[in-house]
Parts: sequence; C-alpha cells; structure tokens
Amino acid sequence: MSRCLITGAAGFIGSHLAEALLEAGHEVVGLDSFIPYYSRTIKERNQEICRSYDSFTFHETDLRYGDLRSIVSDCEAVFHLAAMPGLMKSWSEFQLYSSCNIEGTQRLLDAARDENTPHFIHISTSSVYGREATGAEDAPLEPFSPYGITKLSAEQLCRAYNANFGVPITILRYFSVYGPRQRPDMAYNILISAMLNNEPFTMFGDGEQTRSNTYYTDCVSATLQAFEKKEKALGETFNIGGGEVLSLNQVLRILEDITGRKVNLDTRPARPGDQKHTAANIEKARRILGYNPATRVKEGLVEQVDWHIRMMNELS
Repeated sequence: MSRCLITGAAGFIGSHLAEALLEAGHEVVGLDSFIPYYSRTIKERNQEICRSYDSFTFHETDLRYGDLRSIVSDCEAVFHLAAMPGLMKSWSEFQLYSSCNIEGTQRLLDAARDENTPHFIHISTSSVYGREATGAEDAPLEPFSPYGITKLSAEQLCRAYNANFGVPITILRYFSVYGPRQRPDMAYNILISAMLNNEPFTMFGDGEQTRSNTYYTDCVSATLQAFEKKEKALGETFNIGGGEVLSLNQVLRILEDITGRKVNLDTRPARPGDQKHTAANIEKARRILGYNPATRVKEGLVEQVDWHIRMMNELS
C-alpha cells in the first residue's frame, strides 16, 4: 500500500479520490488551503468520511507559501488537483489564478523533484484546448480564457520538470465532471438548485453548447488507473471524459423529467471564455489505461439531484 498526497483534498473531486484511495487501503495525506472561492463549511463536510480513517492526515497549507517538502516527503504519488477553478472570475482576478495555478504548481514540482517523488499525477482540464475541445490529446492547444491559459502553463511546467529533472509525470485532462459534491458555482449545481427552489436559471447562450459529461466515479476510476498502471502512464497525457455528449438543452429536459418541475429560463448572451463544444476523445485512455466510463448522464443526474435534496434538508 502506498502513501499518497492529494492537493485540493477538500474539494469536489479531491475528496472523492481521497475516499477511494483510503478504501483501497492506501495512506492519504490531504492538503487544502480553503481559499474562499466557496464556503469552507461545504469543503469541511466533503472531508467527513476521510477524517474517520486513521490512515488519513490533513494539512491546511497554501501551495504558494507553505513548507511543501516535509509534506511531499515519503509519498509514492502526488495527485495535484488543487487549482483556482472557474472561467469567469479568471478575467478579473488573473493574478490570483496565475499565482495558484502556475506558481503553486511550480513549488509543488520543486518539492517533488527534491524528494524524488516516484509519480506526479497532474490534473488538468479540457479548457486547455480552447473554444472547441473535441479532438485527441495531440489536438492544438488554444485556451480561450485566462483560466485555461494558467492550466496549460501548469501542464508545460510539468513537462519542463520531467525533461530537465526527470520528475515522473502523468497529465489527466478532465472534461465536465458532475455528481454529488459538485462545486456550487458549477452549472448543474446551479441549475438543480434553481429548479428545486422554483427560481429562474440564467442560461448563457442558446443552450446548444455541448459537454462531455463525466460522472465523478468514472473520473476517480480513471485517476486510479493512471496511478495503478504507472509504468504505462508515465510521461503520457490522457483525456478523461464521459461516454455521453449532450447539449445543455438536452440536460434541461432530463432534469425536468427527474424533478417533475419545469425550468424557468433567464436567457443571456454567451460569456467570454465559455467553451462551445467539448467531446472527449478517450481512445488513448481506453487503450493504455483500460478506462471505460460506466455512468449514463441520466443515472448520474438522478444521484446528483438526490444528493442536492439531502443537503437542502440538512441545512433547513
């Protein structure tokens, strides 16, 4: 069993990944800085299961300033999920995004280099492709937002540390992850909340924008496969997406069916930086990692709606 570090361990995907590693018998070191992008209470709730394990330790540490070598020390793998997320805020707070996503990544890579970490798994995003993200991993990288630019810069840092210092890296590009614990600023969370509370949902664009919906369990499975098949994954970049590509309008109809409620739309023009189409080409991940997304979108949305209702009841 391995000792694994997860940055962003209190977040949506990081907390699920931590639970999966703990359940598999690994020791997990969690790190999160609780930057107030959304409520700290939500993140602390995400960690409740992890904190029940004796094999889980946690550091409230900022990658930009903290002592990382002592945290990275003796870890067989680093899962780097921590980042400032979200497209829109990156236009107005670029310094924050660049410091978290670029400088924080470099400091973590420094620590991994100095501590001879055996595997550095860097989590990236479909946003590095730009307005359209429909090709394979060797498609042109033309980020369409400051957020995407910082995430591509972080990828390039990983490759530079690999080429110059031999830091063993794998890069995973996640596509539109959804499900229980989804961040409150993400579209499906906002949409479900609006429908359950009979409030209007602001839709930017015509609703024909498409997404390669990835249920969180499939995302976690792919990440574990990259970890477990290290020798095949080293030096590689993989698209990690779901098996179904749907438009936002199609998702609206599915959620109306699940909730039994009609969505009240407030339609606005598309925003700067919004991607038009994403459709993850996952053939490389299938071939090398054995990745095979298993959750249909309606099935996953049922789970997310049920979770959302539970959270509303707990807070009421």
